Amino acid sequence: MSNAAGGALGFLYKSHIVAKPGYNRWRVPPASIAIHLCIGSVYAWSVFNPPLTRELGVVASSAEDWSLSSVVWIFSVAIVFLGLAAAFAGKWLEEVGPRMVGVVAAFLWGGGFIIGSFGIATHQLWMLYLGYGVLGGCGLGLGYVSPVSTLIRWFPDRRGMATGMAIMGFGGGAMIAAPVKGWLLDIFERAPEYLGTSEAVQTVVDGGRLFAETAAGRVEVVIANAAQAAELGGAAGVYVVGTGSTGAAGVFLTLGIVYFIVMMIAAFQYRVPAPDWKPEGWQPKPAAKGMVSDNHVHIDQALKTPQFWQLWVMLCFNVTAGIGVIGVAKTMMTEIFGSVMPLVVTAAFASTYVLMISVFNMVGRFFWASTSDYIGRKATYMCFFVLGTLLYLSIPYFASAVATNPSLIYLVGFYAATMIIFSMYGGGFATIPAYLADMFGTMHVGGIHGRLLTAWSTAGVLGPLAITSLRQMSVTSAIEDLAGKVDPATFAETFGAPLTQLEQLVAAKTVTIARLMEIAPAGTIDPTPSLYNTTMYCMAALLVVAFFANLFMRTGERASPPRRARASGGSRRVMHRPGRAIAAARPGLDRATDLRQLLSERRFGIENTYHARQTGNVHRACARAALRYAPPRA
Repeated sequence: MSNAAGGALGFLYKSHIVAKPGYNRWRVPPASIAIHLCIGSVYAWSVFNPPLTRELGVVASSAEDWSLSSVVWIFSVAIVFLGLAAAFAGKWLEEVGPRMVGVVAAFLWGGGFIIGSFGIATHQLWMLYLGYGVLGGCGLGLGYVSPVSTLIRWFPDRRGMATGMAIMGFGGGAMIAAPVKGWLLDIFERAPEYLGTSEAVQTVVDGGRLFAETAAGRVEVVIANAAQAAELGGAAGVYVVGTGSTGAAGVFLTLGIVYFIVMMIAAFQYRVPAPDWKPEGWQPKPAAKGMVSDNHVHIDQALKTPQFWQLWVMLCFNVTAGIGVIGVAKTMMTEIFGSVMPLVVTAAFASTYVLMISVFNMVGRFFWASTSDYIGRKATYMCFFVLGTLLYLSIPYFASAVATNPSLIYLVGFYAATMIIFSMYGGGFATIPAYLADMFGTMHVGGIHGRLLTAWSTAGVLGPLAITSLRQMSVTSAIEDLAGKVDPATFAETFGAPLTQLEQLVAAKTVTIARLMEIAPAGTIDPTPSLYNTTMYCMAALLVVAFFANLFMRTGERASPPRRARASGGSRRVMHRPGRAIAAARPGLDRATDLRQLLSERRFGIENTYHARQTGNVHRACARAALRYAPPRA
C-alpha cells in the first residue's frame, strides 16, 4: 500500500519517519528493546505448562486436562508463524518502514493473548492455538524483524553490537515475564473444593477416571499428594475437578493489554536514517576474516547462493537444539532433580531457573554478538557448535548420576551447562543478522533476515517434536518397567483396577511414574531424571551437522548468485555483442566507457557487479547493465 493509498494512516509509513539531520541515533535502541522485551516473553512459555496441564484439576491433572505435549505445541505454532511472518513481511518492511510493522505487531501479539485467555476460560484448546499460536506468532515475527533491520542501518559501524542490542531485549523478555507471570498466577489462582483425605473419601474408578460419592451426587475428583497440595497451601487429599482455577486465563488477559500498550508506544518512537546518512567520520573497512561484502545483494539473489542455505542450516539446528529445551525448561528441571532433591529443587527454585535462562539468553546475545565484531562471525559460530555439542552430551551424565547419587555437584553441573547453552542459543540469533550483512550487504538485510527466519519456524517444530516425542517414549517405557516390578495386588488396591488396565489408567493420568514409585519395591531407581537423555544425544548430533555447514562457509569470497550460463531471447545476442548493445541502449556511450561510469551513476546492478568480478568480462557486464536501464524505444 502506498502512502497515498494509506490516507489517514500515512503517518505510519517510512517516508514520514525519516530522521532530520543531527538526530541522535541512540534514541532508537530503547524503542527497539522495548518491543523485543514484550515479544521476548515467549521464552517464559514453560511457566504456563504446569497450570495449563491442570487447568481443571488445579492441584493435579484430571482426565480432561490438556497433556504436556498438547500444550508445548502451542509454543511451537507461535515459533512457526514467527518465521513465516518474518519471511513474508521482509519486503513489506522495506517498503512501509518499522513503525507500520511495529503497530501491526502490537495488535497481533496483544490480541493473541486476549483471544488465548478466552480459550483457557472456556477450555477450548483451538482458541489458544489460534490466539497465541497463529496471531501471536505473526506478531512475534513482525515485532522481531523491524528493530533488527532498523538498528543495523543506524549502526553500520558496529553491526554486531546493533543486533545484539535489539535481540538482547528479546532474550531478556522472559527475565521480566517469568516472575511477573508467576506473581499474576498467584493473584488469579483459586483452590478447588476439598473433600477430605484419600482414606476418608470413598472413590471409584470408572472408565479410567476417578470419582467420589458426595451428598450432591457423583463428582470427578483428583488426588493430590502433600507436595502438590502445598503449592496452593492446602492439604493432601481429594479435590473436586472444575471447582478451582490456576489463574492462567486472567494472566493472559492482563498481559495482552499491557503488551499492546507498551508496543504501540515504542512503535511510534521509531525513526529511520536518510538514504545517504552514515556515522560522522566513519568509513567502511574489512571485518575479521575478510568475510564482509561491500555490495548489497537483493533478496531474490541472496536466496540463490549456497551461503544463504548454509546459514539457514546453521540457524535451524542451533535453534532446534535450544528451543525444545526452553519450551519445557521448568518441567525438565523439576523432573530431573525434583524427585531426588525435593528440599532444594522447589517450585521457587524452578521458577528462578527459568528466570536465569532469560538472563543468560539476554547476556549471551549482547556478549557473543559484540565478540563477533572482533573474532569474526564464522569463528563465533564455531564456538557455538563445538562447545554446545560437548555440553549437550554432559547433561545425560548429570541426570543419570543424580538418580543414583543425589549430590549437589550434579545439579550445579547441569545448571552451568544449560546456562552456557542458552547464552549461545541467544548469541546465535544476535550474530546471524550481522553474518548476513557481512555476506550480502545492509540494504536488503531486513528482507533476507526475514527469509532466513523460516529456519526458526522449522526449528519450532523439530525441537518440541523431538523433546516431547522422545520424552513420551521414555515415560511409556519407564511406566511399563515399573509396573512389572510392583505387586499386582498392591497395584489393584492403590488404583482400583488390575494391571491389565494399565494402558487405560495411564491415558486417564491416574497412573504416573510418581505414583508407581510410591508402591515400587525398596531400592528401585526412579527413572524420571533420565527421561531426557535420548533427546540430549539427538540435539548434540544436530550441532555436529551445523558445525560442518559453518566449516565449509567460503571465506575471503563474497556471496554471489550463480552465474547464468545463457540468457534467453534478445538478451542472448547482447551477451555476445556488448558494444552494440551499449550503443543501442545508451547513445553516446561507446566501448571505451567501462564499468566505472555505470557504477558512478548507480545504474550498475549488484548482479552485474558480481558477474564482472567473477568473469573479468567488464564489457559483458556493462552490456547487461545498459540493456537493463535502457529507455523504452518509441
